[in-house]
Amino acid sequence: MYFVAGVLAALAAALHVYIWVLESLLWTAPKTRKTFGTSHDEAVATKEMAYNQGFYNLFLAIVSLAGVIGLVADERGVGAALVFAGCGSMVAAGLVLLLSSRDKARAAITQLTLPLLAVLALLVAIL
Repeated sequence: MYFVAGVLAALAAALHVYIWVLESLLWTAPKTRKTFGTSHDEAVATKEMAYNQGFYNLFLAIVSLAGVIGLVADERGVGAALVFAGCGSMVAAGLVLLLSSRDKARAAITQLTLPLLAVLALLVAIL
């Protein structure tokens, strides 16, 4: 189950790296604006906020990937702690989005599903 947890955590990290690219690098691009449902003016007005938010996603991905590396290196305690921290934070952020913006339920569920599965698989592996 550690292997499954590691794969799911790596996939969650990859998704959050993609979100970082959208929010921090491509925020005002037409395809990104369509994805997030923002107009050009809204994207320009929120560019700095999105840039900052994107880096939160990148840092969560880095923590989760560091945890995966720990699991692969057979440092299960450190790896598990980092996967729980990174993926658990991704789940929490997804829940905040879901509870604060019901119209963004699809994005929230997308954001939290892989990390939630990683956390659950890791719990099964540990127990």
